Amino acid sequence: MLTLNRIEQAAQVLAPVIRRTDLILSQHLAPDCELYLKTENLQTTGSFKVRGAYYKMSLMTEAEKKLGVIACSAGNHAQGVALAAQRAGIEATIFIPSVAPLFKIEATKRMGAKIKIVDGVYDNAYNAAVAYQKEHGGVFVHPFDDLNVIAGQGTLGLEIIDEAPDLDAVIVPIGGGGLISGLAFAVKAKNPNCKIYGVQAAGADSMYHSYHNKQRETRAHVATFADGIAVKSPGALTFEYCMGYVDDIVTVTDDEIATAILTLMEQQKLMAEGAGAVAVAAAMFGKLPIAGKKTCAVVSGGNIDANILARVINRGLLTTGRFSELVIEMLDKPGQLKEVSAIIADMGANVIKVIHDPGGENTSITGCFLHISMETRNREHFDLIKQAIAHAGYKIVES
Repeated sequence: MLTLNRIEQAAQVLAPVIRRTDLILSQHLAPDCELYLKTENLQTTGSFKVRGAYYKMSLMTEAEKKLGVIACSAGNHAQGVALAAQRAGIEATIFIPSVAPLFKIEATKRMGAKIKIVDGVYDNAYNAAVAYQKEHGGVFVHPFDDLNVIAGQGTLGLEIIDEAPDLDAVIVPIGGGGLISGLAFAVKAKNPNCKIYGVQAAGADSMYHSYHNKQRETRAHVATFADGIAVKSPGALTFEYCMGYVDDIVTVTDDEIATAILTLMEQQKLMAEGAGAVAVAAAMFGKLPIAGKKTCAVVSGGNIDANILARVINRGLLTTGRFSELVIEMLDKPGQLKEVSAIIADMGANVIKVIHDPGGENTSITGCFLHISMETRNREHFDLIKQAIAHAGYKIVES
């Protein structure tokens, strides 16, 4: 069974290996509550996952070490296992789904692990890893459904509650459930009145449905850019700990996650990956009853792929109304563009792209469409601009 003593023992083992990441007060992320951020995105390997992997492997016997370890991961657990294996001189074979960011794969390779790419998502990699272990032997280091891994993740809860013992709530990302299981156990042991809230991506919500339906459920498909929590099935152990120690689980959309990533970058100068930003997204978009509460949101990882970052930022700008687009139907005559541009400029927006489309066979011969992209302050600002353009007699056909 998981015990507070086991988590405290894990903390002692991890003390010389990991960083005790900062707990910082956020600026205007969730103005209706006192929101702190546990910056685990600044952890060694860029994620909390090193805690559970390292502690699990520290308990291996010499005979087990000679057999090597086998793991499966979307990238962050892989790096934790690879680091622990490198330091202990253990051979590590890690199965990674093809959806994992390339740089996570390369970072794992640099630490000496043998990588096997499996087509699909985490669950596909898990099945391949289990089959490989049955055939070749070795110690399987599960990314979440293992008591010692859960104990290692629970050290994050100890750090949070040691620094802020009077917290009202902690918000935690959920993929398979290892982090929230250990953290919830540790926090509740120290402060039983502190609420523990879990957050999943809406496109990978197996624990959300399992929790609310009070039985483990598997989703047929997962679809989210938050690769670190793209898990079809929750763990057997983690499901039980969530049922026993978690107060509620909610979901956030990919658009909300993207907005949280953008906001963390701009306001806090913190880089979060999709999985690492879901707790902040839940706080920002009012998914939980934390108004007036002293709350901690766990930023669980910062390993975001640079190739997707630009798209995430763009989506965040669109969601918040900072980047706006509209299409205007008008007569194709001199002065039209000048007048529309003047309206936009007078209202404080910045036009960054204009496309003139003469239309097609179903439009007036003298008509055209004007596609305008602009930088705006927010959605309210964009709505005012649209009203002004319509008031000037122009027809907006798309926005």
